[in-house]
Parts: sequence; structure tokens; C-alpha cells
Amino acid sequence: MIRVAIFEDDKTFADNLRLVLVDNDDYHLVGTFPNAIRAVERVAHCRPDVVIMDIKMPDVSGIEAAGAIKATYPGIQILMQTVFEDDDKVFAAICAGASGYLLKGTPPDKLLEAITDVYMGGTPLSPGVGRKVFRFFQEQQAARPEFYDLSKREKEILAHLVDGNSYKMIADVCGISVNTVNAHLRKIYEKLHVNSSQEAISKALRQKLA
Repeated sequence: MIRVAIFEDDKTFADNLRLVLVDNDDYHLVGTFPNAIRAVERVAHCRPDVVIMDIKMPDVSGIEAAGAIKATYPGIQILMQTVFEDDDKVFAAICAGASGYLLKGTPPDKLLEAITDVYMGGTPLSPGVGRKVFRFFQEQQAARPEFYDLSKREKEILAHLVDGNSYKMIADVCGISVNTVNAHLRKIYEKLHVNSSQEAISKALRQKLA
């Protein structure tokens, strides 16, 4: 069971998120907070595996709170939700330690899939957001081309990862199991000399590998 905490100042939206989670036995809602004040203290108390964090909140922004949480509890995964799709906010959220970025209005089934994906180490991104933010990385950080000897299948899976597809979506498109996707990703991480999907995506786009 995945333990989830919500930081959301919009009561209606928070209530909708709560309903999605409490109706599913695979998730356990451990806290709902109307702002990000004392975010670190709150996660210390409720001990979530995944935090759903709104970006724009009064007093303390979701980006600031995400950075504080990750600095203290690096194992907690943070899934940002917002109405904003501009490059700067996406970039700032990821730099603060967010593992995924979804636009508000994402269908409930996709939200649950994203929570599971981020819990497993994935980087769920709303359609269009992935390429946009990592193009920003690519433009800002020039890198020396290197040879990584990725197989055709590994390049295919890496491209799907860059597009923000979940492990399950990648498995379905490629006609393989989620376990096989994980096995390929472990090899990809080893060849790229990275430790996470975020680092793999960033390197892939900086060096035009996908």
C-alpha cells in the first residue's frame, strides 16, 4: 500500500483527490494539508511515500516546500500538480526535487498510475510537459557527445521515458512486461552512468540520445 499526503489549498480539488485515493485499496491517504507551512514537520508526522504538491499556495510555495522535504527526506517522492505548464515552473519544480509533474485535470486513473509510477522510481509527466522541460535542460547545458552503446530496444525505451510514459505504458507499447522494462532501465542507467529516471531523461536530452 502506497502512503500518500496531499498539499493543496483548493478545498474542492483536495476533496476530489481524497475521494480518488480513499476508494482504492492500493493507496492510503495519510494527510491532507491546505498549505505548505511546516511541510517537513508534517511529512515527518504522517510519513508518506508520495507527496502530491500544488505549486501555487499562500505563504510557502509548493516548489519551496518540495525542496525542503527532499533535503530532509530524499526517499519521499514528490508529484507536483498545477494549472501551470510554463517552462520555468516545471524546471524549478524538478530542480527542487519533484519526481513528476501533472497538470490539474488529469483523469483519476492516470493520477493513480502516476502515483504508482513515481513510487516505483519513474518520472510521470503530463503530455507535452516532458519534452518542453527537458528541451530547456538541453538548451541550458551543452554537453560533450559520448558513446553509450545503447541497444535498439534500450533507445526505444529511453525515448518513451523521455516522453513521460509510465512503466506500464512503456510495457504495453513495446509488448513486454513491466519487469522487463525495469530490467532494460537498469541496463540503461548503468550505461549512462546515472542512478534515476530523472537523470537518464536529462542526459538523454542534453546529449540527444532520444
